Amino acid sequence: MGVDVVVMPSLGVWLLGATLAGTALGTISGLIPGLHANNFALLLASAAAMLPGDPLVIGVAMLAAGVTHSFLNVVPTLAIGVPDAEMAPMALPGHRLVLEGRGYEAIRLSALGSGLAVLLAVPLAVPISAVVAIIYPTVSAHIGLVLGAVVIGLIVSEPTHRSRLAGALSFGLSATLGALTLDLSPEAPLEAGGILAPLFAGLFGAPVLLDAMAGRGIPEQASPVLRTSRRRVLTTAGAGTLAGALVGYLPGVSAAIAAVAVLFLIPGDTDARGYIVATSGVDTANAIFALFALTTIGQPRSGVMVAFEEIAPPLVLPVLVGAVVLAGAVATGLTIWLGDRYLAVVGRLDPTVLSLVAGAMLIVLSGLFAGLTGVGVFVLATLVGLVPVRLGAYRVHLMGVLIGPIMLGI
Repeated sequence: MGVDVVVMPSLGVWLLGATLAGTALGTISGLIPGLHANNFALLLASAAAMLPGDPLVIGVAMLAAGVTHSFLNVVPTLAIGVPDAEMAPMALPGHRLVLEGRGYEAIRLSALGSGLAVLLAVPLAVPISAVVAIIYPTVSAHIGLVLGAVVIGLIVSEPTHRSRLAGALSFGLSATLGALTLDLSPEAPLEAGGILAPLFAGLFGAPVLLDAMAGRGIPEQASPVLRTSRRRVLTTAGAGTLAGALVGYLPGVSAAIAAVAVLFLIPGDTDARGYIVATSGVDTANAIFALFALTTIGQPRSGVMVAFEEIAPPLVLPVLVGAVVLAGAVATGLTIWLGDRYLAVVGRLDPTVLSLVAGAMLIVLSGLFAGLTGVGVFVLATLVGLVPVRLGAYRVHLMGVLIGPIMLGI
């Protein structure tokens, strides 16, 4: 896998600088509510095409930015309630901890989940790649059946008949929304447009903001001490890492869908803490497995890797993996340091004003990435996103927006 390239000392300095610069960019993007990683990656690709320099250096910066984004995107999810696509299923459990005064703990759990995913995914990527090369054709040919089993399992997991019906309705509505909108390519101010940004902002962000307007804001946060065992953290991070492999290799499977599958990989009941660790692990492991998927099966399985491929850097795995590990190490500390401060600042703001500002930002992002069509999709997605909350079902059924069209081959 990859090609042999001799990295000269001067180039090594450039690579280090590119890794740190990418980490800074990923930090900024991760802290912007509702900014989807794929949109950000395509923005980077557009900018990188105009930059002079070694493609390997530019590719390293892009990869580091993508990995760092997967760490920092938890912060607005917890503090404001506006997740990007990868963190969407985690929004409700994370909010529950924040409202219980355990927001600082939630930030650390997410940082641990992502950090452990880096440590676990790097050594696991090689043997998993070997297995995938064998089973890839069979699994990809039956992906609809696999996702169908996940959907049935989620609906059955609802505690009452009413909530099961509500879950099925939520799935059906979101799947219909996805079938009608995912193939849209509207003209937009930014070339890195995409319909996912308004879809997920409406489904998972806007309903939380609407509810927050009637709330009392973020309560005072208690000690960041973790209230879960080391074994539990390792188990859930491992499950998230394995689920992240699904994203990296299987066609049509997003990090959000794999996060749903985590529910079935973790033994026993999955509480909010375990879910945060696992979902964060999925998101970050995806960034690593997607790199190996590009070298193993020649397919970019994430927006970051699509943009990475456009730059066409040489696939020097030791260099690229080293950049991922370094970016992950720095991002772990940044997530905790910036997350605490972000949460403290947001906690002092009026919840109604904050919700209105955040909502306006989502509308602007929808317009920038998908034009007026995106704003319309955002409104429709918001209406669908209110269904499970009002009917008492889990919000995770809204992932039908991606699962449904894939199952139907749309």
